[in-house]
Amino acid sequence: MMPRTAEIKLTVELDGDNLPIKIEWQATEARHDGPRPCQSVMLSMWDSERKTTAAIDLWIRDTSVEDMNLYFYQVIHKMADTYRRATNNQEVADSIQEFGNRFGKALGLTRQPESPGS
Repeated sequence: MMPRTAEIKLTVELDGDNLPIKIEWQATEARHDGPRPCQSVMLSMWDSERKTTAAIDLWIRDTSVEDMNLYFYQVIHKMADTYRRATNNQEVADSIQEFGNRFGKALGLTRQPESPGS
């Protein structure tokens, strides 16, 4: 198989105070054509040589706290899945999932099953 190049592009529109007011992304491998809007992005890059992570965390100024809560809840669960696939360590992936469940419960994003007799 021949090597190929894929590209991911982020475009961030800033206000006069340099705060993001619009974020769009597009990718050559996306299932859609053209840029798509999003309200938040967390991008992490691992530098193996320096053993450090570089990160870009952006969200548009009018993103609600409720949306950020749900976003983080979903990202935590996505991280657990990615960690499991990358390391094949199901035990730690389950621990990350459990944390995500507690996070969601604390924010009222998930409902705990009612105990018998409730």
